[in-house]
Amino acid sequence: MSRHRRIYSLTVASALLTLSACGGGGGGNTPSTGANPITPQACSLRDRQEWAIDSLREWYLFPDTLPANIDPANYATVDELIDAMTATARSQNRDRFFTYLTSIQEENAFLSSGESAGFGVRLGFDSAARRVFFMEVFENSPAFTAELARGDELLAVGEVGASLRLVSDIMASEGSRGVSNALGPSTSGTRRVLRVTNAAGTREITLEKRVYSLEPVSPVYGSRILEIEGRRVGYFNLRTFIDSADDQMRSVFNDFRAQGVNEFILDFRYNGGGLVRTAELLGDLLGGNRQSGHIFAQLIHRPEKASRDSIKYFDPPSQAVSPLKLAFITTGASASASELVINGFIPYFSADLGLIGANTFGKPVGQVAIDRSACDDRLRVVAFTTKNASNSDAYFDGLAGAVNASCRASDDISKPLGDPNEASIRQALDFLAGRSCEPIVANTSGKFQASAATAAPKTVTAYSTGWLEPVVPDQPHPAQRETPGLH
Repeated sequence: MSRHRRIYSLTVASALLTLSACGGGGGGNTPSTGANPITPQACSLRDRQEWAIDSLREWYLFPDTLPANIDPANYATVDELIDAMTATARSQNRDRFFTYLTSIQEENAFLSSGESAGFGVRLGFDSAARRVFFMEVFENSPAFTAELARGDELLAVGEVGASLRLVSDIMASEGSRGVSNALGPSTSGTRRVLRVTNAAGTREITLEKRVYSLEPVSPVYGSRILEIEGRRVGYFNLRTFIDSADDQMRSVFNDFRAQGVNEFILDFRYNGGGLVRTAELLGDLLGGNRQSGHIFAQLIHRPEKASRDSIKYFDPPSQAVSPLKLAFITTGASASASELVINGFIPYFSADLGLIGANTFGKPVGQVAIDRSACDDRLRVVAFTTKNASNSDAYFDGLAGAVNASCRASDDISKPLGDPNEASIRQALDFLAGRSCEPIVANTSGKFQASAATAAPKTVTAYSTGWLEPVVPDQPHPAQRETPGLH
C-alpha cells in the first residue's frame, strides 16, 4: 500500500490538556483522559503501540471497522499499526489517513503561531508534464527573502550546484514524493540549491531552511475590497485555521463591516484545515444576519461518547458582517475546517452560496488528540463527524454535490492571489454578479486537469488552465498537514 498521503486536519485543540481535538474552528469539545490516563513511562515501541490500540478502541468514530484482534509484533512502527487498524474505514473512504501520530511540540508550535522550519513555499505539481511550480511564497521566510514568487517553476534541486537533479527526471523515477525528498528534511539549517525560472529568466539560488512563522492571513493579499462594476466585494484569503488567525480575522471583517460590504469571496483554495475554534470564529464573523438560535455546526461522536457532542450556535461579535451572497474558492486541497465553514452556511444561503474552482477534498470528520507527553507523541484519532443545521455531513466525496450552486474555474498561477483577473477570482465575481457558468461535477477530484497546455513550452502561461496537486511528503509534519504543499 502506498504511504503517499494527504492528511488534512479538523481538530478541537487544547495545548494544556492531555486530550484535545482538532478540526476547523473554535470549540473546546475537549475530552478527558477517560480510561487512558497518561503517566510518564518507558517509550518503548510496544508500550506506544498498546497505547495507540487502547486509544483507538476508546475514541474511534467507526469502532465496528477496527480489527477484533491485532498483534503489535507484526508492525515495525506505531504508524504501521495505526494504518492497519484503520484499513477497513479507509477502504470505505471514511478515514483516508486522517488518524495518525504526530509530535506534540511541533503541532502546538504551528497551531498557536504558525511556526515551522522550512523554505517557506507551497509547491504544486502536474504528474503528466513532470513539472513543479511555486503556488505560494510565505512572508518572513527564506524563499520570500530570495524573491521567489507564485508562478515560478522549479527546474532542478540538489545539495550543491554540481549535484543538481532535474525535476522532470525526479518525477519520472520517484514521482512528487521524490521532489519532496530531494528538498531535504524540515530541519533548520538544511541547505539546497534550486534552479528556478520565470518570465524574467532562469537562475540558481541557495536556500537554507530556518524557523519562521506563517501568517494565516497574508499581509500582501490576504484581504482587500474589489471595486467591480460599481459593486464592492470583500475578498478574504485564509491559508490555515490556527490561533494566530483570530485577531487578523477580526480586524479584516471589522474593516469590511465599516465599509458596508455585503458580498464576499472566501478563498480557501489551498486551505487544508486546522482548529475547530478558529472555524467557528470565522462562522460568527460571517454570521451578522444569523439569529442566536441558528446552528452553525454540530460535532457528533460515537454513541458511547455522546456526552461529548456539541452544538455551535451563531454568536456574531461586534466585527461581524451580514452577507447577501458568498463565493467560496476551493480545490482538492480545500479540506476539513474549510469544508466545515462552507457546510455550515449551506442551509442559509441556498443558491446564493457558490463553490468556485474545483471540488473539495471531502473530510466531514475531525480528530481528538490523545497525548503521551513523555514521548512527545500525539495521536490524532478520528472521533467525531461535523454536521450543519440540516444534519448533513454527506460530503466524503467533496462539497460539489452538497451545494446548490457551483462554477468550475482554474487556479491561474500566472497571476497573484487577490488579483480580480485571476481565473478563480474572476469566476467568483461573475457568480456574485449572477452570470451563468459551467458547474463543478460532483465526485470529481480538484487536482490538475491535463490539457493541450501541458505540451506547451515551459512557461508560466502554460498553466493558466487547470489545477496543480500539492507536493506532499509521505510523512508530513504538523505544518504540512494543515498547509498542503508546504516546504
